Amino acid sequence: MNYFSTAHNVMSFEYLNNLKGEILACSYFTTNNLNRDFIGTKGFSVVFKRSHIEQVETKFPFFKHYIKLALLPHCNAFYLNPLQLKSGSRVDPHIDRSLRSYCKTIEPPATVSVLYVNVPKDLEGGELILSDSYGCGSRRKRPAGKINPQVNMLVHFQGHLTHSVNAVKSEGLRLSLVCEQYCLEDEELLKIPEFIIESRATIKK
Repeated sequence: MNYFSTAHNVMSFEYLNNLKGEILACSYFTTNNLNRDFIGTKGFSVVFKRSHIEQVETKFPFFKHYIKLALLPHCNAFYLNPLQLKSGSRVDPHIDRSLRSYCKTIEPPATVSVLYVNVPKDLEGGELILSDSYGCGSRRKRPAGKINPQVNMLVHFQGHLTHSVNAVKSEGLRLSLVCEQYCLEDEELLKIPEFIIESRATIKK
């Protein structure tokens, strides 16, 4: 079973460098608003429906090429977040369900997509670890993949997978752009904001 796919050199390095600078300089970028599984990380999140992609691109023009490349045509709701890890940061095992704060019945995303924007050349740790549940009660896990981050690599993995990021042991910033991609029923979609920003920073109107 193919739990994930990778593509290399998907963007120009000019775009990647600009994307890195824009993310780090963004006023919303601060201590992560994500849950307690994200240890020592920074970022912010953008929730939007397919109908409001243009609004996202207007507010964050530096996301435009990523959105064009990564978003899957059959998905209709998205949870997009830059994610920075540094020495000592890690992400504990979890399954993405970020839109459940708006609709409790939502299942995990169909796909999660990750673009590695910046990876230190001497990175130690920081690997993406995937596992799949099986057996009675789905309490048992089997390995589904170990991905070593590489600059300009795009990863798509199945949204139901448990995943984590090993603790970063070296200096430098590991920066990625992550998007949970959902295929929602009409009743679920009605409960999702058309476009909203989630951040611990003071939101500027």
